[in-house]
Amino acid sequence: MMGLLLCVWTVATLILSNTGHVRCDTNGGHTCMACTIVLSLAEQNAEIHNGTVVHGLERLCNVLPVLYREPCQGFLSVATPVLQKILFEDVFTPDVGCHALGFCYTVAGTSACNLHPKPRNGIRGAIKRAYPDPMTWKIHQQKVANFQSDVCDFLPGLKGFCQMIEQKLETHLPVVDVDGDRFSTIQTLRGTNFRGRDCDDVRDDIYPGRRPIDGDRIQDSNCNGIYGTDKISGKSYEELFCSDVPNYGVVVLGDSAAAHFHLPKEWFSAVGMTLSSFEAAPMIIANEIDLPQLSAVTGYKNSSLVRPWWTDSVYLRLRETNRCNHRDYQNIGVNGAESASMNSTIQYTMARNRTADNPLLVFYSLIGNDVCNGHADTIHDMTLPEDMKRRFTSTLEYLDTKLPKGSHVVATGLADGRILYNTLKDKIHPLGDWRQDLTYPEVYSFLNCLQVSPCAGWMTTNETLRNFTSERAANLSLAVKQVTESFRAKNFDVHYIDYDIQKIQNQWVADGGKASDLIEPVDGFHPSQVSNFLFASYFWEEANRLFPGAFPRNPHNADIEKIFGDQGGY
Repeated sequence: MMGLLLCVWTVATLILSNTGHVRCDTNGGHTCMACTIVLSLAEQNAEIHNGTVVHGLERLCNVLPVLYREPCQGFLSVATPVLQKILFEDVFTPDVGCHALGFCYTVAGTSACNLHPKPRNGIRGAIKRAYPDPMTWKIHQQKVANFQSDVCDFLPGLKGFCQMIEQKLETHLPVVDVDGDRFSTIQTLRGTNFRGRDCDDVRDDIYPGRRPIDGDRIQDSNCNGIYGTDKISGKSYEELFCSDVPNYGVVVLGDSAAAHFHLPKEWFSAVGMTLSSFEAAPMIIANEIDLPQLSAVTGYKNSSLVRPWWTDSVYLRLRETNRCNHRDYQNIGVNGAESASMNSTIQYTMARNRTADNPLLVFYSLIGNDVCNGHADTIHDMTLPEDMKRRFTSTLEYLDTKLPKGSHVVATGLADGRILYNTLKDKIHPLGDWRQDLTYPEVYSFLNCLQVSPCAGWMTTNETLRNFTSERAANLSLAVKQVTESFRAKNFDVHYIDYDIQKIQNQWVADGGKASDLIEPVDGFHPSQVSNFLFASYFWEEANRLFPGAFPRNPHNADIEKIFGDQGGY
């Protein structure tokens, strides 16, 4: 358990904080945070079952899939002697445990970071009481360090993945793509959960979204599941069913909100954790902790991962309107993306041939990372309006070289992230479910101390800083809007819409929902599945308002379904 959660949280937070800014975490940073979470869960588990923290860790190991239990227990064998030395009732806290293990430390000139109340004599005093001889403590720490020089080393299968994530983080392309057309045949690793399924991974001229080759009489070249010839008319089914209305694909160029970043609540609640809690861990990690298949723009399926809610998306609306659009979606959402990284690398991973493919409906949606980072001087690394204008203009210029004529672009503004603190300030974080003792502001302060917060400007008790961050976000939104009003493209039109999550929240509450339903409970930062569901409708309505008549209903949808069923699925 210690190993799996350390690896999951370290990978997740590294992905989440990869904003294009220089990382400057301190006092143990992400690894300290991960350790503190794990020991917090172990301590609560011990209380639930009337045991010690070591017993709690053992129980947590036993909820892991069989593959991970042995390395988890191996880690416990070296960590247990350290933990047992500090298990005094008036001394032990998860913070003390992680400092004793060496995952957390205090850099000279800084204050010790703590998620839980400090012992009476402080963290350092607690360790001195357990280890009067500093050399003994150092020897125990070294044994832990030797066992896990890399937090993913001791997990079979995950070490290689962690290395791959580090290497592939900047490519954002499918890992499995034999023909190099940027579409895959597997779900994860930037595969079909992010982009429509390739129906021939040997030929690079066969992929979702292209115009059919010879009417797809012989083979399905655009992967929408429609091919062959009608025996009565002699016409291809593509000509019969897909030529009366325009066909469109949908793309989102965005950040972790667009990719639908999601950490399961049951991973972080001692109350809700069960034997089945981690069954989906390999898929979630291989998706970079994202659920694009359930997202507002490109979602295409329902999932028990976000029960009891379901999925709606712009893609599903396009497909419902015209089943010839089947599989034509691309989620180019990247955790940590902001205008600079979008303009320098991410936008180039979109797949579209201006002359061979159908037009696109593109959403450009960067709702926070241009004002969000975890640095102590967070304002210094916020994007300036003039830079936002320049980068967004450059992205539009690039899109004009790639998008087929007749495409449409919708650019959203940034969110007003004050909704986070205002909604969650009095709520208990999942880590505090058992004792009802850990609030979101306390979690925010801990992350800020380690300088690993996804957004120090909004996830803070400092109201002045929250207001400043929202003012800068509003100025950047205005910059995006001004570009959409002045930019003239050859192949598409472009419009601006607000990312008004406050309006969505107000509507949800008026309909009987809870305000907190719209925010991911674990990170307290991202839009939840409920938000994605509601934004799908908002995005679709706005697209139809901005581009009236662009997406008419295909009169042949029933014929397509009758002959081709689910069109090959996903």
